[in-house]
Amino acid sequence: MFDERSGEYTVSALTGLVRRTLDAEARLQEVWVVGEVSNLSRPASGHVYFSLKDEMSQLRAVMWRSDAARQRALPSNGQVVRAHGRIGVYEQGGQYQLYADLLMPLDAIGDLHAQFQRLWAKLDAEGLFQDAIKRPLPPFPRRIGVVTSPSAAAFQDILNVLRRRFPLAEVILSAAAVQGEDAPPQIVAALQRVDAFGVDVILLARGGGSLEDLWCFNDERIARAIRATRAPVVTGVGHETDTTLVDGAADRRAPTPSAGAEMITPDLAQVRGDLAALLVRAGDAVRAGVAARRHALDNVAGRLRLLSPAGRVRNERQRLDELDQRLRRALDRLQQSRRDRLALQARALDAANPLGLLARGYALVTRAADGRPVTDAAAAPPDTEIDVQLARGAIRAVVKEHKGE
Repeated sequence: MFDERSGEYTVSALTGLVRRTLDAEARLQEVWVVGEVSNLSRPASGHVYFSLKDEMSQLRAVMWRSDAARQRALPSNGQVVRAHGRIGVYEQGGQYQLYADLLMPLDAIGDLHAQFQRLWAKLDAEGLFQDAIKRPLPPFPRRIGVVTSPSAAAFQDILNVLRRRFPLAEVILSAAAVQGEDAPPQIVAALQRVDAFGVDVILLARGGGSLEDLWCFNDERIARAIRATRAPVVTGVGHETDTTLVDGAADRRAPTPSAGAEMITPDLAQVRGDLAALLVRAGDAVRAGVAARRHALDNVAGRLRLLSPAGRVRNERQRLDELDQRLRRALDRLQQSRRDRLALQARALDAANPLGLLARGYALVTRAADGRPVTDAAAAPPDTEIDVQLARGAIRAVVKEHKGE
C-alpha cells in the first residue's frame, strides 16, 4: 500500500502500480517483437516459457497452453522468431514479460511477405486497386450485408455498432469461414450471395490475428469477387497495421470491423442533430424571407398608394367638396347681394311709384279723350273731360274753370 504521509510504497503496491500503468498503455497491449529464442521450456502444465534476446537486451515471455495448442510447431532455442502478444507484469516475480499468443519463424514470415508482394503487384498491374474504380458508399443504406463468421466476436461488435448508430438499416448476414484453406471459396460465395440479395453496401470483416490467420484474405479470388459485386464493399479485416489484398480491392478499407460498421452508416443521433439544426436554419431563413418580402410589399404598397387613382379621387373629391362649399358661399353672397339690390330698387320704386303719391292724397289726371297726362292746366281747358286716378279707384270729371296758372 502507499503511505501518503511518508510517500512510501510497499513492494506489492509499487509492483501493482507498474502493472496497472503498463496495462493502461494501449501500445503495449498488442506488440510484435523479433528476437532469438532461448531458455525454452514446456512443463506438464502445457504452458511455454522462454526468453527473447538480441545483442543488447533480453525479454522474458510466456505462452499459455491454449495459444500453444494453435501453433503448428514450437520454435527451438536459437531460432529467430516474430512474436505477437502483450506486455504485462508478473507480480509474484516482480518482472515485466511478454504474454505471447503467436510465434512465427522469421524465415516463414519472409516467404509470406514475398508472396503477398507478388500478388499485390499482379493485381495492381491489372488495375484492381485503382482509385478511379472505387464506388461511393450510400449515405443512408437500407440493407447492409455482412460477410463474416457468425460465431466471431467481430460480428457481435459490428451488430452493436449498427444498432447504436443506425438501427433503421436491415442487417443481412452471409456466413463464411474467415480462416483456413476453406475460407476463400466460402467468402467468394458469401459475397455473391449477399450481393444478389440486393443490399446497398457490403462489409467484409474479421477480427485480429496473425499473418497466417489473415492469410486467406490475400487470395486473389476474393479480390476479384469484390470488384464483381454491384454493391460497394468495405473491408474491416484484422487491425489497423494489417493490410491484405482484399483491402486494396475494396471500395473502402476500415482499420477494424467496428470501424467498418461506423464507416458504412451515419450516426442517427448526429443526423437528428443536423436535421434539427437545418430546421432551425430553415425556419430562420423562412422568417427572414417573409420579413424581407413583407418589407418589400410595404414599400410597393406605399408607392401604389402614392400613385393610386383612388388617392387622387379622394383628393379631387375633397377639392370638389371645397369648391362646392365655395360655390355655395358665393351663391349665398350673390343671392344676398341681389336681394339687397332688389330691396334697394324696391324702395326706389316705392319712392317713385305714383301710387305711393296717390296714397298720400295726390292724384293722376289724364285727359279722357287721349289718355295724355295733364300736367298743365292749359292742357285741359274748361269742359274738358278728365280722368282722375286716386289711390283707390278713379273718377271722371269735367273741367269747370282754371285757378291760377
